[in-house]
Amino acid sequence: MASRDQLYEKLTEYLVDLFEIPAEKITPQAKLFEELDLDSIDAVDLIVKLQEFTGRRVKPEDFKAVRTVKDVVDCLERLLATDDIPA
Repeated sequence: MASRDQLYEKLTEYLVDLFEIPAEKITPQAKLFEELDLDSIDAVDLIVKLQEFTGRRVKPEDFKAVRTVKDVVDCLERLLATDDIPA
């Protein structure tokens, strides 16, 4: 299972590569929509990439409460800790 640091690094990589967000703007407290300018389509694209990375299905309802970079890492950590069937 990936560590929190590995999850954070992969998330940062996706935010930089997919959405051209400067790495220095990405902090655990950075708000995805307000500060990093993601929109709902971007969020779907991010979920798809995270599913590919984790091999797990991210349920939309699990992602609705996500507001910050830290929230995404927390969500992924919970997802990887469950015994649900892979995506």
